[in-house]
Amino acid sequence: MRKLALVFNCLLLLGCYLVVPTMETSVQEKADAAIPVTTLAPPEGNTSFLDGKTWCVALAGVSQIDLQNALDWACGLGMADCGAIQEGGHCYDPDTLVSHASYAFNSYYQQNGNSDIACNFGGTATLTKNNPSYGKCLYAAPGYVGSAAPPLSKYKSGFLWWKIVGVLLLLYKGS
Repeated sequence: MRKLALVFNCLLLLGCYLVVPTMETSVQEKADAAIPVTTLAPPEGNTSFLDGKTWCVALAGVSQIDLQNALDWACGLGMADCGAIQEGGHCYDPDTLVSHASYAFNSYYQQNGNSDIACNFGGTATLTKNNPSYGKCLYAAPGYVGSAAPPLSKYKSGFLWWKIVGVLLLLYKGS
């Protein structure tokens, strides 16, 4: 019984310590990093000052493999907001690689300060002054920082740890 109490106290302390919202912190750091610094001249590579707004879209006619790899990177390591191009999302239809890649590329581009380099994707993307939005599918515009997705709960990661603690206690009690 004493051993059980010690394990429970250790897991309780571990669970409280791990409630720190690590994912939200990284999202906040990314958002903070995307806030442009006010300067008298536009930053090098920033194209949003050229006669209004710009969007980043996929180039038609590029290799499907290259386009898929760029889309995978944008929605993965690039941390673009790709929720709208998931099945059931506002931008899922048309369900084409070019359409989905365009939405993801633009999301990444807008979150990263409208820099030319943020709209390259291995040569599979280009800038346009024509708003690619259609129907209920709204593409982010310059000045966009953040995500259309609901904010992460502060305690979401902590809840996962409590589930793990519960399973460990059940396993310990059963042995």
